[in-house]
Amino acid sequence: MEQGTMSESYDITEQELDRIEKSLLFHGISRKDIRALLKCLMAEKRTYGKNEEVLTAGETADSIGFVLDGTVSVEKDDYWGNRNIMAVIRQGETYAESYACVPDAVLGVTVRSAAQTVILEMKVSRVLTTCTSACAFHTRMIHNLLSLVASRNLYMSDKITFLSQRTTREKLLSYLSAESQRAGSGTFDIPFNRQQLADYLSVDRSAMSNELCRLRDEGILKFDKSHFTLLL
Repeated sequence: MEQGTMSESYDITEQELDRIEKSLLFHGISRKDIRALLKCLMAEKRTYGKNEEVLTAGETADSIGFVLDGTVSVEKDDYWGNRNIMAVIRQGETYAESYACVPDAVLGVTVRSAAQTVILEMKVSRVLTTCTSACAFHTRMIHNLLSLVASRNLYMSDKITFLSQRTTREKLLSYLSAESQRAGSGTFDIPFNRQQLADYLSVDRSAMSNELCRLRDEGILKFDKSHFTLLL
């Protein structure tokens, strides 16, 4: 599905280049080489409004997406329209790596912008096939891509851990504990609103909200919207 407003990769701002340079996909590649690499990858920028479909289930993906600004959610809907949020991809992160690396693989998920979002799309075939000059930074990116795919697998393994908990309370505590560890602090923000969190954990929103209030009343945690503090 062709959506969003497209512009060339050379329109990338210095601020966007900062985000690219700090990302896992471009780790260890100099600013100068990044610009050359983006041309090699036929990179294009696209801007999406809120709730636009970036990728649609049933299609194929030949590009890796990099979130320059904004947020996208990776969603899976069942036959009856029930939504399950598989992941939230934030600024400086990528999506569709696994699908793009398998020729003609059909998307089993939909990628949707959560707000106005700017995406950098890069042709995966140009990543997996080194250019004629066999530049060192291109080889470095292939190494980074492998690390990125492995990292995504670990993320999905974490989600399986959350969903394997039997009760809504246990799912919440498992997820919030993991987010606390990821942030390195008992106080942290999560990338979900209440409905998104319920969809991510595959629980009823009302039941989840009630459980959060019980956990707060029991002195286990404090929260304000998406801001949480876990208490000893």
